[in-house]
Amino acid sequence: MSLTIPVSENDHIVGDPNTAKIVLVEYGDYECSHCGDAFPIVKKFVDENRKEVAFVFRNFPLKDAHPNAMAAAATAEASAKQGKFWEMHDQIFQSHADLSEETLAQLVEAVGLDPDAVKNDIESAELQNKIEEDFEGGVRSGVNGTPSFFVNGEKWEGYDGTEESLSSLLSE
Repeated sequence: MSLTIPVSENDHIVGDPNTAKIVLVEYGDYECSHCGDAFPIVKKFVDENRKEVAFVFRNFPLKDAHPNAMAAAATAEASAKQGKFWEMHDQIFQSHADLSEETLAQLVEAVGLDPDAVKNDIESAELQNKIEEDFEGGVRSGVNGTPSFFVNGEKWEGYDGTEESLSSLLSE
């Protein structure tokens, strides 16, 4: 399967997708234990290979299985409005086992965000539409679980939970 929505300025991106050898897109759910396990591995891979890898995170909250996933995605997107998406993204994944309303509020404070602005942004149609667009784009691209990865626009089934599986991308 191919990525139906190309990477654009609407995405949250680490690195330069125009010059990177690999553009890695993850559809993830902040409350998913598999995504939580993948987080430090993906982060290390991206951090160590910034010149060769661009990383994009898109929301794919599995609301039926993970009751706090939507609130976590909304908190991350609201953080983006204050220029702190990646800081919140990292904090949420580091707390993925407990994403209660109280925990998310503590993370908003820890990242140094304006809590009133976050609350207003979370409730905005614009932010809810962004999450829904990510999700629908994932569905149309064949995402049926999280984490799901795309490499240079093609669905990649090679991630096995190890650093080696990601590193193999650079040698292909």
